[in-house]
Amino acid sequence: MNADSGSLRQRNVQKNILIVEDEPAIRDMVAFALRKAGMDAMHATDARTAQSAIGERIPDLILLDWMLPGISGLDLARRLRKDELTREVPIIMLTARGEETDRVSGLDAGVDDYVVKPFSTRELVARIRAVMRRTHGEDVEGVIELGGLRIDGAAHRVYASDQPLQIGPTEYRLLHFFMTHAERVYTRSQLLDHVWGGGVYVEERTVDVHIRRLRKTLEPSGHDALVQTVRGAGYRFSTSV
Repeated sequence: MNADSGSLRQRNVQKNILIVEDEPAIRDMVAFALRKAGMDAMHATDARTAQSAIGERIPDLILLDWMLPGISGLDLARRLRKDELTREVPIIMLTARGEETDRVSGLDAGVDDYVVKPFSTRELVARIRAVMRRTHGEDVEGVIELGGLRIDGAAHRVYASDQPLQIGPTEYRLLHFFMTHAERVYTRSQLLDHVWGGGVYVEERTVDVHIRRLRKTLEPSGHDALVQTVRGAGYRFSTSV
């Protein structure tokens, strides 16, 4: 990686969390705790602004308040689970409703975890990390290992058979997405949305260019075959060659 891409590398390391909460005090408290824990925080006060924020950048996780003005957090969770772009984004519900029936309703809507108010920010950050480990395949330090490749998220480095690789920032994001969503086929359009972001206009053939660059980076170590072309469908990362 080039030395002049340091600021970009730092942005890519941080997880991007969308806080959907209409109470400013809670929203600001949570955002402060997330930034202190090394995460980026986006804000939304209702379902409409949340969907607008997601259109600009798909978050790594959503903290969603149940009692929102207009569309409830529960209904928004259901919508997000039906949307192809956000179907796999983990959701943690924040709510004062702690009854078992409410928890079941939240889980049935596709929520990954449930935090009852009042809560400590320390517990919330721990819950976020636990959900990220389950859904993105990362351990506490952000390390992913698959097929002889290892991504160290904290150091923003990639290793092939324990040997460090020189990799560009876009190829890093692409590989990170592939390794955390292995064995699933993604179209060029889906990769653009997930890796580049829904608010960025990039031609679909740009994906092909960066796939070639990624394979070229992995080729010397013999790992390029892990990035597979699925004719007529798109690309996938698979350890079954």
